[in-house]
Amino acid sequence: MLYTGGMETFFTFLERRVDDCSSLLCIGLDPHPSDLPAPTADAARDFCLRLVKLTAPYVAAFKPNAAFFEVFGAAGWDALKQVIEAVAEESAGLGSTIPVILDAKRGDIASTAEAYAKSAFENLGVHAITLSPYLGKDSIDPFLAYKEKGVFLLCKTSNPGAGDLQDIPVSVGAGLVPAQAGRPQGSPLRLYEYVACLAQQWNTGGNIGLVVGATQPEALARVRAAAPDLWFLVPGVGAQGGDLATALQSALRPDGKGMLVNVSRAISRAENPKLIAAKLRDAMLKIRESRLESSKGKPVGEKLLESETNLYSLFSTLADGLLEAGCIKFGEFTLKSGLQSPIYIDLRQLVSHPSLLAKVAEAYLPILRKLEFSRLAGLPYAAIPIATAISLRGNFPMIYPRKEVKSYGTKAEIEGAYEAGEMVVVIDDLATTGGSKFEAIEKLTAAGLIVKDVVVLIDRQSGAKQALAEAGFRLHAVLTITELLDYWEKTGMVDVAKISATRSFLAQN
Repeated sequence: MLYTGGMETFFTFLERRVDDCSSLLCIGLDPHPSDLPAPTADAARDFCLRLVKLTAPYVAAFKPNAAFFEVFGAAGWDALKQVIEAVAEESAGLGSTIPVILDAKRGDIASTAEAYAKSAFENLGVHAITLSPYLGKDSIDPFLAYKEKGVFLLCKTSNPGAGDLQDIPVSVGAGLVPAQAGRPQGSPLRLYEYVACLAQQWNTGGNIGLVVGATQPEALARVRAAAPDLWFLVPGVGAQGGDLATALQSALRPDGKGMLVNVSRAISRAENPKLIAAKLRDAMLKIRESRLESSKGKPVGEKLLESETNLYSLFSTLADGLLEAGCIKFGEFTLKSGLQSPIYIDLRQLVSHPSLLAKVAEAYLPILRKLEFSRLAGLPYAAIPIATAISLRGNFPMIYPRKEVKSYGTKAEIEGAYEAGEMVVVIDDLATTGGSKFEAIEKLTAAGLIVKDVVVLIDRQSGAKQALAEAGFRLHAVLTITELLDYWEKTGMVDVAKISATRSFLAQN
């Protein structure tokens, strides 16, 4: 139900802030212990105070995570309150109050829920809170009693295990689900959609929103169809693999509002958080404006997703994720050749980051869909997990040539089913000189397979493309080292001196 009352609510207050700052960005204040110089409440407070001071002009809201303060006991609660007060001070300087959403995910009943509500809204003084709706409406009523405050109900979360419960098909009575639920014909109603429908109905006071992750755009769109009026708090962009443009296109309301996109680590761990916050604000504004133009009947076009302002397109998600996961490091490294390098690329680390690995696999697909082949041939060892993820994502059969031929059993040089005469596309993680590609291609062609194309995640631009071309093979790269360095320099994710040293090293080697 769309609230049409005249009193101030959290969401009318939020919309005023969105208009004032032209932003849909919510910054998560998550002082992870690994990000602090010492495991203390003061360090957690100072970590957040720095972010608030640097980024306040660019945000629609801040979202401190209660858990990272609770861990320090009473001192942590004091630190949290100081952070909330600091947001109010920055707001006064800007002339526009910045909402604070407490990420607490509370869920209880009766007097316990009342105590949680009083703690959040009266003692801490936050403007909104995240809640679990799974104990029913009476569990959120004590929070809704604060008419000027807001609640965001967990609906479709961004964690990998969310589907264990939230995707369960449900059967409900006729009339409980609004006609605009918009599910594909024959598709069952999922529990998360039912939660969205209930939230839409419960929103008689105009103070209910939903938490919906960016990692599953289809679910975002389905929740928007089930709850067309509500505001969404959308985590999962950046480190968790959610794509900014896709999320906004999936769930913005026709008025270009209705979403707070939460970003935490990609900003807090950046060398220049202020710059990243500003760029993200501008990127969201660009997408939002294009969406509004589209709704007026003007074509958006594909250039939106390729625009430099869209920092969290698939390219930027990969660039940020590879850096954060330690797949690409800057420093001083001794290479196999004995050379001292200012950059080290280790894509074997992808196996420990499943969301990022899934995004990597997705990024190969546009290239592969333009090629002719029957099977993928993943190269050991780093590319086998990548090729497996691509195989699962694209439903492509896969084989791989062994580095060491088995001395027992079948003594196979190539693992997997194939037939001579089939065309295969070689999948690898990295291209440097092309030497490892030639070794693998030799084994594949010796088995009667045909190779024309090699696809890698990163081309170091050290001669592999030219060497392969001279031998009659085509190299395709999802990313090039030049593109990555340019992006990290532009966004401030990597120190300029490190970028310069890397460029010099690559030019000489």
